Amino acid sequence: MSPRVILVAPPGVDVDAIADELGRMLDLPVRSTDRDVEERAAATVAEVFVEKGESTFRELERQAVVTALDEHDGVLVLGGGAVMDPLTEADLAGERVVFLDVSISQAARTLGFIGPTTVINPRAQWLRMMEKRRPVYERVADVVVAVDGKAPSEVVEEILTAL
Repeated sequence: MSPRVILVAPPGVDVDAIADELGRMLDLPVRSTDRDVEERAAATVAEVFVEKGESTFRELERQAVVTALDEHDGVLVLGGGAVMDPLTEADLAGERVVFLDVSISQAARTLGFIGPTTVINPRAQWLRMMEKRRPVYERVADVVVAVDGKAPSEVVEEILTAL
């Protein structure tokens, strides 16, 4: 068993809405590794990060990815950083992966970091993150779809056409 479609995206993409629409259009179940982590940890992703640290979260995330790739045959949403694990990147070889790309301006609107910054510059952090992640997203993806200014249904239409 293997997912029909795997979605990867950075923060700033409403990947859940896109996955739900894609699942509806294909009449397939949708699964999220972030939700799997939350169920296993009995805590939100943010709580796991804060209370147990990123390394614990990444271990839980890796387990969630392995399990979902083995058990799920619908639309699978990976957490934004999951592809940074070399084992996960290798596991995605041969899978149908769609990278939902977003610009900094769209991500800023979605995440709410437009305007004056305080102690931390979230725009700069996002750009640094994408500098590391973009090459991996592009390597694992069969299809890249830009989401800026598009409704989930429009993004899904592009995914279906590309696949």
